[in-house]
Amino acid sequence: MENQLKDKKVAIVVANGFEEVELTQPLAALKNAGAVVDIISPEEKSVRAWAEKDWGKDYQVDRHIKDVVASAYDALVLPGGVMNPDHLRTNDHVIAFVTGFFDESKPIAAICHGPWTLIETGELDGRKMTSYKSLKTDLENAGALWVDEEVVTDNGLVTSRTPKDLPAFCKKMIEEIAEGRHDQRGAKKGGVYELG
Repeated sequence: MENQLKDKKVAIVVANGFEEVELTQPLAALKNAGAVVDIISPEEKSVRAWAEKDWGKDYQVDRHIKDVVASAYDALVLPGGVMNPDHLRTNDHVIAFVTGFFDESKPIAAICHGPWTLIETGELDGRKMTSYKSLKTDLENAGALWVDEEVVTDNGLVTSRTPKDLPAFCKKMIEEIAEGRHDQRGAKKGGVYELG
């Protein structure tokens, strides 16, 4: 697994209140596989984690969300935590950046509450996904086909439910990033999605 992601650049997007282990474990797995990883945030210099029941450590922000474009990255990772996606999904720069990964058919991995941010892209209709159970109705209302499974993959979109799923999540995330672009939604013609 050491060089599986050599020459791949991955964006991890977080705001204050992300679940600490949902950043640290994927980050370690990505670096272990040879990827270059940027922690991107609406915060300026550092971003604070939530560690289960209290505030965790501060992590250095590599790039501000206003200074990045999806075309500069090969994949996107969205950790969970309740506060984190609630901040991210109301930030226009975040939504534009995240939507860019759908536009370019690049792998996206989101765990726990992380898929909440994806709803704002309008790109979940018909996508098989999972998440923390409290997001089930929100995701279904956005058109997703929600299932209660450890890890779900749908054309480069990887989702998991809780920190307990991290080993399976990280393994599948690396596989999908190594595969590269996926046809996530087909070609859009005249406002209608067509496969092909």
